[in-house]
Amino acid sequence: MLGPMAAASIRFAAAARRLAVACRARDLAVPGFRSPPRVPGTARTIRRRPDGTAVVAVAVRGRPFEQVAADMVEGVVVANHLAGPPAEVVRSALLAAVLEGDDARAA
Repeated sequence: MLGPMAAASIRFAAAARRLAVACRARDLAVPGFRSPPRVPGTARTIRRRPDGTAVVAVAVRGRPFEQVAADMVEGVVVANHLAGPPAEVVRSALLAAVLEGDDARAA
């Protein structure tokens, strides 16, 4: 049996895979995902690499999965320099893709 943190880590990894698929379907750059952020006390950070890629770090411990998923999606929006109505459309679509595919939520 998995402990709560192991289950949260597996859920985070599965969400990152679903987000990557949804991003590619929309021709968006797929950032890397990691947890936790390097900056203590932050829920989400984004680090841009010299090659133009981005890494989104999200705090998982002690947070509802819906908040974690929303931070992951927001990281994609920021990494792709989206704003205004296009950002809202992408945000809604990606959040739906992450939450609809969440097996733990359906259980």
